[in-house]
Amino acid sequence: MEYIEAPRYPAALQRPFTELPALGDDRTALIVHRSPLSYLILNRFPYNPGHLLAVPFREVNDLLDLTPPERADLMEEIIFGQKLLHAVLKPDGINVGFNLGSAAGGSIAHLHGHLVPRWSGDNNFMPVLGQTRILPQALEAMWDRLAAAVPTLL
Repeated sequence: MEYIEAPRYPAALQRPFTELPALGDDRTALIVHRSPLSYLILNRFPYNPGHLLAVPFREVNDLLDLTPPERADLMEEIIFGQKLLHAVLKPDGINVGFNLGSAAGGSIAHLHGHLVPRWSGDNNFMPVLGQTRILPQALEAMWDRLAAAVPTLL
């Protein structure tokens, strides 16, 4: 019920991965960590609780478009996200990946990588057949848990 009743993020964002960091309110934006060239944000349409996105600040469409410093920073942000998920949620594993292009499932042109925490036996027929996801915690509550752990990992 917490998830169902939770307030939704600001409506009508045209370019969310560019506009959300500019809001000035990381809790509202669900940004859990910022590095110089990229950031970690909770996915608003997660596959599992704690599903993070690693996003470069500069809007690009492909890994090939990143500069070497941006690539290095994005990889460090992915590694930080992995440490954060392990510290807070203690998953059995984490899927890390990019959907490059619409044919690969990319729904937003702005490049972003997925970090999906996984637990043994966490997948059932609901997301596969019913296209329904079961999330036990509101995104804002998950943000609180992850953001509280960030200083301990820096």
